[in-house]
Amino acid sequence: MNDKHESSRPLESYLGGTIRDLRVQLGLTIADVSERAGISRGMLSKIENAQTATSLDTLEQIANALGVTLSRLFRNYNVPSGGAQLVKRGQGMEVVRRGTRSGHTYHLLAYDQGPNKTFEPFLITLQDPGEEFTAFEHPGTEFIHMIEGKLEYRVGDETYLLEPGDSLTFRGEIPHRPEKMHSTPIQFLAIIHYDTPGTDPDEDA
Repeated sequence: MNDKHESSRPLESYLGGTIRDLRVQLGLTIADVSERAGISRGMLSKIENAQTATSLDTLEQIANALGVTLSRLFRNYNVPSGGAQLVKRGQGMEVVRRGTRSGHTYHLLAYDQGPNKTFEPFLITLQDPGEEFTAFEHPGTEFIHMIEGKLEYRVGDETYLLEPGDSLTFRGEIPHRPEKMHSTPIQFLAIIHYDTPGTDPDEDA
């Protein structure tokens, strides 16, 4: 496939080329797929040409429109013969999850875990000290490790002050959210481990 943006946006370029190739193989036009997926033609064209970051929800809609699983879109991305996957600094897929806002950036650090998702690792960046957060709830266990900044994080009725090097682990079904940013920018690693294979929540961290 022709990945002309490979050097600057490798994942977006790979996904765009894969979606385009599948669409052409099925004899579908951009209009056909965009209508089935419920997105605009312009958005689908930008995705195919690696001109925009895409949410996992939108990718799932496109996969459904093409009659394939979401994991099919990631099948051969950056997986060498040894079976390990390397995601270089700054190349994690930027995703938008329900309940997040503009000052809340997620980068997904691992892709294509097959049909049964077991965990999701995110690098989360918070930059707007005035941002207010809604509570999140999801299946499984969440582990947070602070990298930069100073953050007060609420889990249920308790709040925890997190500084670089601190870690916090809790059950995902307990309502949780960033409570107050004391020092920005804030960056932390959030890993969600799902107890039941195949669980795919709409919200996280």
